[in-house]
Amino acid sequence: LGPGEGRAAVLLQPFVHQVGGHTSMLTYDEHTVCKPLVSQELSFYESLPLAMRQFTPQYKGVVSVHLKKDSLGNLTLMASPGLGQPDSAGGDPAVTLWHTCKWTASASSEHGLVRWGHSQVTKSFKESCPGKMLLRTDLQYHTDSLLEDANGKQPERKSYNPWGLHCHRQHLNRMSSKHNENKLQQFLLLENVVSKYSYPCILDLKMGTRQHGDDASEEKKARHIRKCEQSTSASLGVRICGMQVYQADTGHFLCTDKYHGRKLSPEGFRQTLRQFLSDGNRLRAELLEPIVLRLKALLSVIRKQSSYRFYSSSLLIIYDGQERKESADHRPPFPKAHGAKACRVDVRMIDFAHTTFKGSKSNPNPTPHDGPDHGYIFGLENLIKILQNLSEGK
Repeated sequence: LGPGEGRAAVLLQPFVHQVGGHTSMLTYDEHTVCKPLVSQELSFYESLPLAMRQFTPQYKGVVSVHLKKDSLGNLTLMASPGLGQPDSAGGDPAVTLWHTCKWTASASSEHGLVRWGHSQVTKSFKESCPGKMLLRTDLQYHTDSLLEDANGKQPERKSYNPWGLHCHRQHLNRMSSKHNENKLQQFLLLENVVSKYSYPCILDLKMGTRQHGDDASEEKKARHIRKCEQSTSASLGVRICGMQVYQADTGHFLCTDKYHGRKLSPEGFRQTLRQFLSDGNRLRAELLEPIVLRLKALLSVIRKQSSYRFYSSSLLIIYDGQERKESADHRPPFPKAHGAKACRVDVRMIDFAHTTFKGSKSNPNPTPHDGPDHGYIFGLENLIKILQNLSEGK
């Protein structure tokens, strides 16, 4: 589309707040992210039980994407609305989603992380966080990315959670090797559940005692069973897949990834949970009760979902890293209790590519599972218990 022809082109960027998973999450607009479509996940969102909607991202439709490469070899993603595209995103015949990638290998690439040139990073910050420089992040590991101002000076060190960039680079490499330029790939459009937070602190938890889907090969099944046995998935029904937590004392985010999470003992898991709720100066104790209340509400819903198995799905716990004064426009989702200071928290289930249930369109004859997902319930119960112990100072 040229200038003034329907909807303007949209810059599709790596989602800078992606802390876990392996699928590339991309920013569509301020309130929407997109990810490659998997039929089982689409089927889940299309038949989502009403009671679960407050605990999942809002499903917003589908877009079709294809890869283009310019004469310099830069990769470009082009997309046009597909079936299910919501009216709010516009009914234009085509929407261009593009992202020019000039990747340079990071000097420290233990997990294949990448670094952008300063101009791309600066643009990403401006586009993703208008009017705010949110991601004053100092990583626990790797990158030393620097932002320069207009005069080429480096006023302060700024870096960002690199996990989303790592996933995005892998995805583009896969697309460029597997698909020719005109091959269409569909993406799901989902609510950006952290868009309302100034400094989103995010904990990504892999839930349940089993991670492999019913359709997993014997080799994949064995691999997932081994990962569960060697991590807190077996002992607690939950393991850490990624985290970013804002540190008020430094003005940076502290980040960890799934490799760190897999190595944790049950005690290490508890300590990391405490670290997630600490701002560098103190434990944010006022967050504990609203998070526990939300987890208990989710637990009540999951117990009633017969036949559902949420294999390999994640649970996000989210809060704002910057304490703020309460205003009429930002009422907390929970009432104040026992004089506790109000705070805003959220709990959301994500990643349903291996979720199975009776009546699924993508799998009309699923492996029969009766009753609720006991592995998921086991993980939720342990998570609640650990947070309650934290609030009691244990």
